[in-house]
Amino acid sequence: MNELRRILDVARGVAAAPALVPKLVASTGLSEQGVRLALAEHLELDATDAELEALHAAVTPASRVHVILSANVFVGALRALVLARAASSRVTVRPSRREPVFATALVEALGDPAFTLSDEEPDEGELHVYGRDETIAAIRARTSLVVRAHGAGMGVAYVPAAADLRVTADRVAADVVPFDQRGCLSPRIVFVEGEPEAFATALAEALAARELLVPRGALTPAERAELARWADSVAFAGSLRRGAAWAVAVAGPSALPPPGRHVLVTRWAGARTLEPIARHLVAVGAPTLDAARVVAPPHARISLLGEMQKPRLDGPVDRRYLAVQHA
Repeated sequence: MNELRRILDVARGVAAAPALVPKLVASTGLSEQGVRLALAEHLELDATDAELEALHAAVTPASRVHVILSANVFVGALRALVLARAASSRVTVRPSRREPVFATALVEALGDPAFTLSDEEPDEGELHVYGRDETIAAIRARTSLVVRAHGAGMGVAYVPAAADLRVTADRVAADVVPFDQRGCLSPRIVFVEGEPEAFATALAEALAARELLVPRGALTPAERAELARWADSVAFAGSLRRGAAWAVAVAGPSALPPPGRHVLVTRWAGARTLEPIARHLVAVGAPTLDAARVVAPPHARISLLGEMQKPRLDGPVDRRYLAVQHA
């Protein structure tokens, strides 16, 4: 485990470098406060030996691993590199073209011959691919290598009837804000056992308060267009509470919101409620772990609300791929 522990130690030093923050603001589109929040609270540096052993057991040994990274959650490069190194002593890394800063800084700081930066896909070993499903499909179509695919995913929150609405809403907001909701653990739907409108009001207030502390960064043109379409549809079909940098809708579960601090609140109607999103469901948060277990399918990560985007470093974030790793 020493080689994995060293990656975490080096990452701690990289994250502390003052010059890194402005570079990440420019590359990620997050606000300065959003970048600092990610580095301080969402970089997975404190793994236990047991968690690293579980991570090591979750990978398949390979002669070589080529990692193709996504831009959505820049700190995800750390887990990707740890997983790759657990699988192989020869790792090449292709950072995202949109956000190359953190991964490049980490590989360069490691100064380890096991890691090299490369845009060229190898002709041996396997590929660990992070990003959009369309990107993964295109890579699969052009390679004969094994592809370990970590594609689109999302999180949901569950609010039992007995929950304190204001406390719970603040914890959901704490899970929405990091990375401006672009990560696969970010809750985009809140299932409420009770009155959705009352919870939506509390969540709107919580998101407005958090915006003062951690302003949202810039949305891409595609995200702005998707937001406009979603807001129009939910305003017609349900209700919409909207601030300058967030929106909360109450509507049916099919009105999936885009990233960018936009949340759908809908009524919990039993396990069948999850069926339309089961394919993309990665994480479930609830006020208690027991409540999360009641709701979550077997493959989903479960977390306390407020900790959904602080997963333990015990394997791939997306546990769908522990059981099914596509070749």
